[in-house]
Amino acid sequence: MKKYHVYGMGAALVDTELDVTDADLTNMQVDKGLMTLVDQARQAELLGHLENHMVHSKRASGGSAGNTIIATSYFGGRTFFSGKVANDENGDFYMQDMRNAGVDTVAVAAENGVTGKCLILITPDAERSMNTFLGASETFSARELDEQAIADSEYLYIESYLVTSDSGRAAAIQAREAAQKNGTKIAISFSDPGIIAYFGDGVRAIMGDKVDLVFCNQDEALSFANVDNISDAIEAIKLVANEFVITLGAKGALIFDGNELIAISGVEVEAVDTNGAGDMFAGAYLYGITHAMSREAAGDFASAAAAKVVSQYGPRLEADDYRAIVKSFT
Repeated sequence: MKKYHVYGMGAALVDTELDVTDADLTNMQVDKGLMTLVDQARQAELLGHLENHMVHSKRASGGSAGNTIIATSYFGGRTFFSGKVANDENGDFYMQDMRNAGVDTVAVAAENGVTGKCLILITPDAERSMNTFLGASETFSARELDEQAIADSEYLYIESYLVTSDSGRAAAIQAREAAQKNGTKIAISFSDPGIIAYFGDGVRAIMGDKVDLVFCNQDEALSFANVDNISDAIEAIKLVANEFVITLGAKGALIFDGNELIAISGVEVEAVDTNGAGDMFAGAYLYGITHAMSREAAGDFASAAAAKVVSQYGPRLEADDYRAIVKSFT
C-alpha cells in the first residue's frame, strides 16, 4: 500500500470571494466565468471598486489543485500538496491551513516575495469569475516537488493552470515523468476553457503520450478537442486518457471508465456559488476510486459533494458535511 492516495500540485493561492452584479463585471471589464491572470496593481484596482461588497468566505487556502486535495483529505484520504508560497503572512497562513486540513506539504523554505491571491467574483446566477495574481506561484518549479512522495502516491494530480509559467510547466512534466517511473497514476484537470484555448500545446506537453485520468467540464472538453459537440470531444479525449470525467454542471457528469461511458445524474439544489464545484468533484472522485468505490459509485459520490458545495458560498464544506457525505455512501 502506498503512503498517499493523492499527490496534488498547483498554484498556492489565498482566496477571497465577493458578491457582484453583472453590471459590476461590465464596469470593471472582467470576463465572466473565466480565470484571468492579473498583476498586483490590477487586483488592487478591482478590490478598490469592490471595497463595499460583502465578503462571503473568510480567507482560505485555495487554488484549484489545493481545493481538490483538501477535499480528498477531509473525506478521509491521505494526501500531499506541492505549491509555492512566499515568506510572508499569507504564505504562513496558507501552509498552516493545509496542515490543519491534514495535508502533508513540501519541506522547502519559502523565498521572499508575495504569496499569490485569487479574487473570486460571484454573480447572482452563481457563476464565478476569477482574477488571479499568481505572485510566488508564477515561479513554482521542481524545487517545490517531492519525488519520493510522488512515488509513494497512488495518483499524481496536476492542475493545468501550471502551464502558464515556464518553470511550472517544466515541473509538471518532471512530476509526470517521476510518476511514470514509479507506477503512480497520472490525473490532470483541464482547469479552465481559456487555459486550454491559449496554452493547449503546453497542456499536451504536460500530459505526454497518455495520462490515466482527465477531469474537465464540457466547455474545456470542447476547447481541448476544438470541436462543437460533446461526442467528438469524447473521442478526442479517449486518445490521450485511459479514463476521464466530463462534468456537466447541474446535469451531472459523463465518466469513461476505459470501456464504457457512464452517465452520472446531477443532484438538484439551488446553486448560489459554483466556485470550487469542479475541484470538489475531482477531490471526491479521487477519494472514491482510491477507496474501493466503482467508477459509477465514485461519480455519484462526487456529484453529491459538488451539489453540496454549490449550495453555499465558498469552495469548502464544514468538517461534519464531509463525514456525512461519506457516511451516506458507505
